[in-house]
Amino acid sequence: MTSATSPEFLVVIPARLGSTRLPRKPLADIAGKPMVVRVAEQAKKSQAKQVLVATDSAEILAACKSHQIECILTREDHPTGTDRIAEVAHLLKLPEQTLVVNVQGDEPAIPPELINQVAQTLSSNTNCAISTVAVTITDLEEIANPNVVKVVLNRAGHALYFSRAPIPFVRDANTQLPSQLHLRHIGIYAYRAAFLQAYTRLKPAPSEQAEALEQLRALWYGYQIAVHIAPQAPPTGVDTPEDLERIRQAF
Repeated sequence: MTSATSPEFLVVIPARLGSTRLPRKPLADIAGKPMVVRVAEQAKKSQAKQVLVATDSAEILAACKSHQIECILTREDHPTGTDRIAEVAHLLKLPEQTLVVNVQGDEPAIPPELINQVAQTLSSNTNCAISTVAVTITDLEEIANPNVVKVVLNRAGHALYFSRAPIPFVRDANTQLPSQLHLRHIGIYAYRAAFLQAYTRLKPAPSEQAEALEQLRALWYGYQIAVHIAPQAPPTGVDTPEDLERIRQAF
């Protein structure tokens, strides 16, 4: 479902300085600007009414301010980016129905259209607390790869379950299968502020702890997640030095 008018939403980019695979990742230089600034500039190309960075680092705060990027200093003890965004929602006193898009701080090439679409999907699905994105996958190795998160939907396009396992499992290889049977989850989310307010009070779910997938907490507590199926996967984020070099070349 889509609407003729774009919904109002804001983008929050959680950014912490500590990173195991790529130290000080948000401040990594990309063509003369820190990565987190590149992400924010890309997000500003979307239809968001406001784009801001949420960080626990005075260095990141200073870097954002020097490039005229709005930034909020948050607590250091947040276990997840969602917790950090929830603090922002609290600090800004966002009304319950406000749409907040979580853009990862290591995706400087994220398409602005994808940001708009995840907000539009949540706006159109009024019974959902969250929206996210998936793309079709057909490669058998990718389907079996535990680092590739899969999602199964119901007929309304809402998530039934996310897993690192190959779901749905195909018992009979000779079965004629629909083209969009296997879907890869893409880690961009939109939330209603009411969910963010509730999220910090929800204890981790058993399935979340088993799979190490934070979004399973929402399903465990009965929240619905609308999923937009994108025509193609967005550019991958920056996790390794090799990724960083690739994105530098692109810029």
